[in-house]
Amino acid sequence: MKTQRAGYGLFAALIALTLLICAAIIATFAVTGPDHGQPAPAGAAAGPGTDPAAGPGTAGPAGTRPGGATARAVDTGGWAGTWSAAPGEAGTGPAGPHSVRNVVHTSLGGDQARITLSNLFGTEPLRVAHASIAVAAASDGASVVAGTLREVLFAGRPSAIVPPGGHVVGDPAPLPVPQDGHLLVTLHVPASGPAGTVTLHERASQTSYLGPGDRTSDTDGSAFTHRTSAWHYLTAVDVHNPAARGAVVAIGDSLTDGAGSTPDTDRRWTDHLADRLHAGRWGYGVLNLGIGGNRLLQDGIGPSGLSRFERDVLDRSGARVVVIELGINDIIRPPRPADPAAITAGLRTLADQARAKGLRVVGTTLMPFEGHRRHTPELEAVREEVNQAVRAGRVFDDVIDFDRAVRDPYAPDRLLPAYDSGDHLHPNDAGYAQLARSVDLAVLIGERSAARL
Repeated sequence: MKTQRAGYGLFAALIALTLLICAAIIATFAVTGPDHGQPAPAGAAAGPGTDPAAGPGTAGPAGTRPGGATARAVDTGGWAGTWSAAPGEAGTGPAGPHSVRNVVHTSLGGDQARITLSNLFGTEPLRVAHASIAVAAASDGASVVAGTLREVLFAGRPSAIVPPGGHVVGDPAPLPVPQDGHLLVTLHVPASGPAGTVTLHERASQTSYLGPGDRTSDTDGSAFTHRTSAWHYLTAVDVHNPAARGAVVAIGDSLTDGAGSTPDTDRRWTDHLADRLHAGRWGYGVLNLGIGGNRLLQDGIGPSGLSRFERDVLDRSGARVVVIELGINDIIRPPRPADPAAITAGLRTLADQARAKGLRVVGTTLMPFEGHRRHTPELEAVREEVNQAVRAGRVFDDVIDFDRAVRDPYAPDRLLPAYDSGDHLHPNDAGYAQLARSVDLAVLIGERSAARL
C-alpha cells in the first residue's frame, strides 16, 4: 500500500509539474504575442517635415519563418487606417474663403473616425476654421447620408492651425463608418487661409468638390459647384475597430495610385485587394500611398520613396504589412542610365527600415512596358535584372509577382492586351483586378511562405 500510495503521489506530482509548465507556456505566449500600445494624442500639431497618421504601428523585430517576417499585431487602442493618400505635390489653394469636400473610399469599417490634415508643402500656416465628416450618399456626389454628419474638433476646438511642413490629427468623431463605402471630409479654409502653396494629392482617380464659404454643415451637395481631381489637405482617415487586425500599407508610383483605371469607380489594385481581404474576413484595412511618377531613389514628382518612406508608410496607424511597388520610374525617367544595383539596394533599404519597425515587408516585381514610348532593350535588361534579384528572395520577406500576373505569355516584355490601358505601361480596370487576384492573402499576411520563383 505504501508503494502504491507513493506511486500515486509521484503521478500527482508529475501532473502538477505538467500543469505548471503549460501555464508557463501560456503566460509566455501572452507576453510575446500581440502587444498593446496607444494611439498618439489627437489635436496636436506636429512640427515641420512630418506627416504621420496618428498611432504608429510599430513593434520590436518581427518573428520569422521560412518565408520571412510575419505580420505582428500591435494594438493601437483599436485604431487602424481605413484610407490614406500621400502628400504628393504643392499646389495653389482656391482664392478666398472656401470649403473642400474630399471624397474618400474606406477599406475598413468602425464606430469612430479621425482625420489627419497635412501642410507638408505649405509655405504659410494652414488655417482650418471648421471641419466635418459624414457618410457619402453616393460615390460620385457631395450629398450626405441623413443623420451621419459629424463636426470634427481639434483638441476640443472647432478650428486648427497647421504649421508649414507639419500636420494635425483631429479628435475622434463618433460615426458608423461603412466598410467599402465612401466618406465626405469637408474642410473650411477662411479668407485668412494659405496665400502660398498648399498640399495636394493630384490625379486621385476620384472627384472631390469645392464650394464658396463655410459648407461644412451642408447635407446636400448643391453648393459645391466646382469639381477637383485632387484631394486637398487630407492625408489619412483612421477608424476605431477593436476587431481589426491592422492595415496593409502599399507604397508605389502611378501603378499603385491607379493611373489607367476608371475614375470614381475605386478600381485600383489596392481597392480590389481590400475587397478580397474583406470577403475573407481577414480584418485588415488597405492604405494606398502611391504617387504618380514617383521614383524610388530621387525626388521629382513627389518626394522619393526613400525620403518619404518613414512619414508615408512606417508611421501609418495600425500598419502591419508593407507592400513596396517602386522602381519602374527610376528606369524610364532621367537621369539615365538606370543602375539595377542601385535600384535593388534602394528597395533593400526600405525593406530593412520596415523590418526595424517590426513590420512585415512584401515587394512586387516590376511590370512589363515594351511598346511604351520610353522602352528600350537596355532599359528592359535593367528591369529584368531587378526582377531577378527580387524573385531570388534577396530583398523582401516575400514577393508578389505582378510581372507574371499581367504579362503577355507570348510576348513577356509586354502587358497582355486585355490588361493594357493603351499606353503599354499602366493596366486598365481588368489589369488592376488581375494584380489583386495574384496576391496570395496568406503569403501577404505571413501565414504561409511563397515558394521562391
